Amino acid sequence: VQLQASGGGLVQAGGSLRLSCTAPGRTLSASNMGWFRQDPGKEREFVAAINWNGAMTYYADSVKDRFTIARDNAKNTVYLQMNSLKPEDTAVYHCANILWGQRDPFGSWGQGTPVTVSS
Repeated sequence: VQLQASGGGLVQAGGSLRLSCTAPGRTLSASNMGWFRQDPGKEREFVAAINWNGAMTYYADSVKDRFTIARDNAKNTVYLQMNSLKPEDTAVYHCANILWGQRDPFGSWGQGTPVTVSS
């Protein structure tokens, strides 16, 4: 079962978006989860991570104080609230499992959602 990210779109600089990550048919509540992004022609970049119960998080320096990762295990969903968006945040955003403390996805990731920030 693949992870599915949604909620992306086109937004002006300074705007906000909230991304969601779900996994139909699979329980996410026992998994540490992360968000990653990749712009065509660039390397994958770690964005944020949250532990299995939502008590702990960590972020890339580039998004700290602007993005917030959260989860609702009752809804089997992980979120990424993105505020004060900048053109350099433009990328396809993916969610994936993550080993705690690491900055690489663990296992495969599924469908991403594109985010475009216009200046």
